[in-house]
Amino acid sequence: MMEFWKNKGAALLQFLKFGLVGVSNTLITAVVIALLLKVCRLPDLPANIIGYVAGLVNSFVWNRRWTFASTRMVWDAAWRFVLTFAVCYAVQLGVLWLLLARLDIDPYWCHLMGMVVYTVLNFLLNKFFTFK
Repeated sequence: MMEFWKNKGAALLQFLKFGLVGVSNTLITAVVIALLLKVCRLPDLPANIIGYVAGLVNSFVWNRRWTFASTRMVWDAAWRFVLTFAVCYAVQLGVLWLLLARLDIDPYWCHLMGMVVYTVLNFLLNKFFTFK
């Protein structure tokens, strides 16, 4: 963890790469869902699941190769990646629930704050656990 603070420039570059991969995940997810709904006429639930899986696969591949340049074995990194995703999503959901219960603001802002928590935690866990 100390190396993280010593080399802030490299960590910032990694975080920016992580963000770019995140944008590509979102685009891939949205395009796959749209194609499955509009072209293939799949029902909502399967289209959503397949779209999110496509985004997660993209995230795993690009973060492993480009963002973190990990040499960890694929299957070892893959189970860690799925676990990291599940933990971050659960934390985000808990933060969202807490904010919705405690703050008297537009719920959309609570969602955005939860997304910030998710993104930062996801980056840190991927950096120090999944792809280390």
